[in-house]
Formats: sequence, C-alpha cells, structure tokens
Amino acid sequence: MQTFLQLVAHDLYSKIGNDLSRTVLVFPNKRANLFFNGYLAGESDQPIWAPAAMSISDLFQKLSVQKTGDPIRLVCELYKVFKEETQSQETLDDFYFWGELLISDFDDVDKNMVDADKLFSNLQGLKNLMDNYDFLDKEQEEAIRQFFQNFSIERRTELKEKFISLWDKLGSIYHRYQENLTELGIAYEGMLYRNVIEQLDTERLKYDKYIFVGFNVLNKVEHQFFKLLQDADKAMFYWDYDIFYTQQIKKHEAGEFLKRNLQDFPNELPDSYFDSFKTPKNIRYISASTENAQARFLPEWIRTTFSNSECEEKENAVVLCNEALLLPVLHSIPQEVKNVNITMGFPLAQTPVYSFINAAMELQTNGYRSDTGRFTYEAVSAILKHPYTQQLSTHADSLEDELTKTNRFYPLPSELKQDDFLSNLFTPRSGIKDLCDYLVGLIKDISILYRKEGEYNDIFNQLYRESLFQSHLKINRLYSLIESGELNVRTDTLKRLISKVLTASNIPFHGEPAIGMQVMGVLETRNLDFRNLVMLSLNEGQLPKSGGESSFIPYNLRKAFGMTTIEHKNAVYAYYFYRLIQRAENITLLYNTSSDGLNRGEESRFMLQLLVEGPHEITREYLEAGQSPQSNQEIQIEKTPEVLRRIYRAYDSSNPKSVILSPSALNAYLDCRLRFYYRYVAGLKTPDEVSAEIDSALFGTIFHLSAQLVYTELTANGNMIQKEDLERLLRDEVKLQSYVDRAFKKELFKVAPEEKPEYNGVQLINSKVILSYLKQLLRNDLQYTPFEMVAMEKKVSEEMTIQTGQGPFTLRLGGTIDRMDAKEGTLRIVDYKTGGSPKTPANIEQLFTPSETRPNYIFQTFLYAAIMSRKQSLMVAPALLYIHRAASESYSPVIEMGEPRKTKIPVNNFAFFEDEFRERLQALLEEVFDEKEAFTQTKDIKKCSYCDFKAICKR
Repeated sequence: MQTFLQLVAHDLYSKIGNDLSRTVLVFPNKRANLFFNGYLAGESDQPIWAPAAMSISDLFQKLSVQKTGDPIRLVCELYKVFKEETQSQETLDDFYFWGELLISDFDDVDKNMVDADKLFSNLQGLKNLMDNYDFLDKEQEEAIRQFFQNFSIERRTELKEKFISLWDKLGSIYHRYQENLTELGIAYEGMLYRNVIEQLDTERLKYDKYIFVGFNVLNKVEHQFFKLLQDADKAMFYWDYDIFYTQQIKKHEAGEFLKRNLQDFPNELPDSYFDSFKTPKNIRYISASTENAQARFLPEWIRTTFSNSECEEKENAVVLCNEALLLPVLHSIPQEVKNVNITMGFPLAQTPVYSFINAAMELQTNGYRSDTGRFTYEAVSAILKHPYTQQLSTHADSLEDELTKTNRFYPLPSELKQDDFLSNLFTPRSGIKDLCDYLVGLIKDISILYRKEGEYNDIFNQLYRESLFQSHLKINRLYSLIESGELNVRTDTLKRLISKVLTASNIPFHGEPAIGMQVMGVLETRNLDFRNLVMLSLNEGQLPKSGGESSFIPYNLRKAFGMTTIEHKNAVYAYYFYRLIQRAENITLLYNTSSDGLNRGEESRFMLQLLVEGPHEITREYLEAGQSPQSNQEIQIEKTPEVLRRIYRAYDSSNPKSVILSPSALNAYLDCRLRFYYRYVAGLKTPDEVSAEIDSALFGTIFHLSAQLVYTELTANGNMIQKEDLERLLRDEVKLQSYVDRAFKKELFKVAPEEKPEYNGVQLINSKVILSYLKQLLRNDLQYTPFEMVAMEKKVSEEMTIQTGQGPFTLRLGGTIDRMDAKEGTLRIVDYKTGGSPKTPANIEQLFTPSETRPNYIFQTFLYAAIMSRKQSLMVAPALLYIHRAASESYSPVIEMGEPRKTKIPVNNFAFFEDEFRERLQALLEEVFDEKEAFTQTKDIKKCSYCDFKAICKR
C-alpha cells in the first residue's frame, strides 16, 4: 500500500531534488510532517536537506506582527468595548460566556473576509439595499430573502427588540475591538489571519516554495492566500481524494470542497493515483451494547490483525470518535503490542489534582456559609477523603470519623484546623484573588508528595507531576489577569472559568510518533493512511459531531455572507471518514446501540451511506458479553459450635460483658432470623453517616427526648402531674419550643445546649411538627390528670432461665420503657409512636407468628408489661400512644385484642394475658438458642425493602 505522504515525498523529491532548504511544507496539522520526513529520507541514499514544515496556523502566526491573545484576556477586552458602546450595566460574569460566542463569530467573519459593515448594518437598511448587493450569488440572495421572511422587522417582540438593538451596535463594537487589540499588539486568530492577507507582500516571503499538503475545506483567507502564492509562482498543491466521491458520485459531501479546490489550485499528482477506494476491502460493521464493550473488543481485533498480516505496527490504527474512550482503550491493549503511539493527550480532568482543585473550590464557594461562618459537611468530607489530603495530613481520617460520630453537618473552621495543612485548607477565603492564591498554595503543598528521588521513573508520578504543573500554569495565568485588573468576576464565575480551563487541558504523551500502533482521534488522522483500521463509537452524534455551534449571527445570514455553516462541518467530517478508509484494506467500524444521554444508539450516517453507495461487501456482526445471569442462592447460617459459642457468650447473664436481649432483637428474629444473626450475633452495623435529613427513627428519638425534658421539669418538685401544670405549659409556646430545640441540639446537631440551633427549611418544618405532637401529648395527658409520673426513658431488665441443648441457660431480657405513669392502682406502660397505624391482634399467638401484619409494637409493650408485673404490685396496663392520631376526642391509647368483626377486649390488666405470653416467650427464646434451628431468610420479601443487610442477601 502506497500512502498519500509517500506519493507526495516521491513527487517532491523528483521535482525539486536534494536541496529543499528554500522550501516549506504546510500541513493542516503538525503530525503529518513526522511521517513525511520518514518517507522523504527513503527517497535517497544521500543526506537530504529537509524542508521546513509547519501547520497553517503557525505559518500565519510567523507572517504576523501580532500575537494570538490569551482567550480570557480577549473576552475581558471585548467586555470593555461592549460596555462603552452599549452603555450596558451587564456584569462581566453575565457577559463572559456569550462574549466568547461573539469572539467566535468575529473570528468567522474575518476568516471568511466578510464585509462587517454590510453584515452588521441596520437590519432595515439591509432589507432595503438587498437588491444592490451585487456581491451575493443567487443562493446567498435566497438565504437573505428567507431570513427576512422568518424575521419580520415590523412585528416586534421584546426579544426581537433586544436582538435588533444589539445588532445595530455590533459593527461599531467589531471595529473598536479590533482597534484596541491592535494597540495592544494582540489578536484573535481570524483577525490575525485577515491582517496577514491584507498586508501580504509575496516578494518578501522567506521561502521560495510553499508546498500545501492535504487540505480540504478552505476559508476565504486561506483561499486568498493560496491564490496570491499561486500567482507569484511560489506554491505547489497536493490534494488527497478519491475519484469515488469526487467524480463517480456527482453530489457527495466528502468531495464538495475538494472539487472546487482542484479546479482553482490544480493537483501536482495525476488522477490515476486517487482510485484506491475500489480496491478490495474487508469491511465489518460491529454493534456493541455499551461504549466500554467496544474497548474490550480491541484485544481480539489486535490478535487477528497482527496474526493475519505481515504489516508493520505503524500501519495499524485505533481511531476514537469519542475521545472519552481513551482510558478504557489503553487498559485493553494487550502485551503483544510492543509499541503504541497515542496522539491524544491525557485529560487533565481525569487526574487527582483536578478533583482536588474542584473539591477545594466547592469548599470555599458553595461549601462555606459566610452568614454563619460555617462549612457544610458534604464539602468538608469530600476534601478530607481525597487521597492528597490523606497524605498531607495525619489527622484527616480521625477528623472525618469525629464529624461523622458527632453528626456535625455545619462544622466551624476552628474545629477543622488540626494541623498546619488543615489550617490552611479550612481557612475561609473571600474574593477571587484570594481564592487563586489559595489554590496555588495548595498545588505547591501537593508538589511535595512528588519530590522523592526514587519516584521519578514511575509513569503515574510523571503524569501527576505534569498535571500539577499544568494546573499551576493555568491558575497563575488567571491570577495575573486578576492582579492586573483585567478580570473582575464573582467567585462562582471564577470557579466555572477554572473548571472550564482545566477541563480543556490535556497532558501530552511522550513517544516516537512514527513507530508503533497508532491510537488517535479523528482530527489526528488527516493526511495519514493505514492498512488496518478500527474505528470506535462511530455513532450519529459522534461522527459527524451533533449540533451546530452556537452563534449570534442567524443561520441564513451566515449562509448569505459565505460564513461557516453546519453543512461545512458535516462535509469536513464526511471527507475525514472517506479519506481515512480509501486506502485501508481491513476496516472494522464499531458503534454503540444503547440509547443513553446524548447517544441515540444509531450508527453514523456515513456507515449507512457506505452501505448504500459503496462498491464493497460489508459484513454485520454484534458483540455479546459472555455472561450468565446469576441466581441468588438462599442464605442459611447453621448454628455451628463457633456460632453457638458466640451467641451464648453474648447473652449469658453470668458474663459481666453480656448484653440484654431486647424486644427489638426478638422482633428482628421473628421478622427475619438472618437479620437477627447479622445484627445481634455477627455484630454487623450500618456505617455512621452525617446527614441533615431527619428519618422516621431520628424524628421519633427527638420527640421522645422532647417529651422527657418536659416531664423531667414538671416532676422536679414532685411526681404528681396536675391539670393546672399542663394548662400553664400549653399556653407557653416559647418554652415548649425550647424543649424541642434542646432535643434537636442533642440528637441532630450534636452541639452544646447554649449554642443556637441552625435549622434548614426541612428541619424547621420537622421542628414545628414535633412541637405540635408535643402539644397533642400534653392535651391527651390533660384528660388523664391527675396522675403520678413514675419514670421516663426507664431501663428495665429481668433474668430468665431457659432449657437448651447444653442445659439450663440464664439470660437477661429488657430494654428502655418510654414512660410509666400510675393512677388509681394501675401502672401504665406507655410506648410513644410517631408513625404507623394501631393494630389489633386476635390473640397472644399472633404476636409470635411471623407475618406481614404481626403487631411488633404490641409485642414490645407486652414484654415490658411482663417484666414490670414482677417488679411491683400495681396492676399493669400496656398502652400505645400514636401521637399523630391522637387529636380525635374518641382516641384511646389502650391496646385491644380480639378476632376481626368480633367484640374487642381492652388490655387494662396484663395479668389475664401474662401466663400465655410468658409461655410463648419461653418457647421463642429456646428456639433462638436451639442448635437445630438455623438462621434463615424471611419468606416475606417486603420485609427486605428497608433492611440494612439487603445488599448482602442480594434481595
């Protein structure tokens, strides 16, 4: 296979000879020159004086007296002109991102040598003078006519008024902006190009011959430049194409611009060299279900390609239409590939320094509340967990644990400054200069990690060192613009700017470009040919890229004035695609069939076009992952000697370290034996989390504490609760709120009682709901007065002996009773409930029978009643007080039992039920400790929905 650059090297050598010192080669990009020099060297046995080589943008830069300006500074300069010309009060923050859009439009205006005065003239004048615009061809005239059909000047809207008022100023903004930039000696690219072409003197050019190789779409400036050099007999043109899309198919977008170029600037090579497309090709279309699946296919492609052909490594290319696939592709390249050249840079956005800078900016902007002087836990946690923080501070882990344990979701800076690095990290910064200074300081701190002598050869350390250098460079550039007063924006705009600048940065891979298999993006393939080719992510939206770029100049006006339109871009991508495959022998094209995000799961239009119009046989295949669906196996934990030893040791009352077996544990066993094992035998717990959210459990805890605080104060001088006490308290809402605040401070905020609670919106609503529940409790108790408050949040327990396979075993049962009060010889065991609905068990047996409707709250209250029946002489009455349902006058907390649709029996005296309850409780405990009874999963899947261990069970 003869490549295009080989043909050019041979032809150029035969026409000019050994001395190419007065010759310059101009390529669309720099990469082609490296390959070209190799081919040129092969043309002669003698040393050759190589020609100079540069890209078209480098050539214009060398011919210009101006320098290309820094993109951010260019926007700042435009903003100054915009404010002067429009007298607008718009801030740089609001202007910045559409200022970039305006520069892009000006760039296009200049590269296509548009008469800016005519384009930006008054729209009414443009319409009136349309007939006199003899510079327009018929198609352009039609485009302007269409614009005015769709844009009626007479029927004005507010939006249209704004557009027209700005449009009328754009001409003067354009000219003033260019004047200011000229004074500063800088320019945007289009302005620089236009200035060069308007002042070009071909007699004073440095080289005798300018060789233009492999161009496609030319803007007006480039066209004019080529024309001037052609007229001065200083230019030679080498175009790469195929007669398939320039001659055989009359209207093919890939050849649309080539045909004009060939006509205006004849090719040095004859047509006979450009009939490769029809040669035999092995073309495969492969569909994949995901992006990464395509990368996983690479090892197979490499093995078959390398074994079936005698070609060199450099004749193979992996082309990524979606450059985000770079990392998966690099991980997929097998060891048999000895040399790889990666033309794309490594994205800075995928390095640790980028995530660290982002976390630091988030901490100082959205993560800091200047009104309260506190950070948010989310922002603090994100940066404490970052590997760099962990390496630079020995306190990072312990600080994170402490914040989690104390639920500090709004920590103070003083709490976080536990060493020098953390002091710097958690010092609040205000202002954009201060923020840049802060980031530069942090980058310097991180750089210490990469100064160890032995780590210089580590490939990742080299990459991360380079990413630190790049980040330092970019932020310093912004810092100098801020210091000079050019850039004056809000911190949130600076944050977006830094993120944008860093995201656009790549770290180049170092290597020998002309050796090894090539991994490249579509743009890097220009002028290069490969024998074996695989293209990944060849989807509609990736090639051609979806959507036109935003522009302030309407489409029809762009078209009328010969500016770049979406059709130009589609034609460019069509050319890249067809030119790349025209000489290849083995072509494998992969696309993603899943439709997620912007990807519609559709193959590229070029693949469909090749299928319909192409002369070759194409095979269709699809990638299928070799996976078999996993079936979840039932989990069953047998009571092995080790498990029995653990359970006996945990609950043996003779062991001083034993724990009390609570009603919650027994409820867990009845609901799911396996959950009981995980939680109460294996001792697994869900990790602590810091959350400003209030779940139902925390809501209940705060209400319980609020009620306890109320009655602790009421019983300070005696346990009797009188009606007047409750009436007085119900009138004092401020005092009631103070009890709720104290409960929030202890259970949620974890701050000292004297600190003021910092409620967010949802927390404040929850606080008001708990206050209303507290009032409801007091109103209910008002009806029950007078009564004696016996205890609040009282821990109780009882020893119980059961028979096991290892003989008698004594354990302790018990827990915490929410409240006990006494009246008229009855001790009431009250359990507060802030959620759920009252249930009526048919009998005692139902409390011990696992089912979806088993009344577990009643089981708990009955267990406490059984314990208290043996600890004092009063009659015991268990009660469940559902606060959220207690507003109705007929509400009673008394538990009732009985069959459905039959008379219910109130449980006013637990003595009638105690014997049966204890008998069944004894049987349940003996089952728990029975070595033959395994810990199994529940049959009721609904119980798994909110289980802490469902990830282990995979249910």
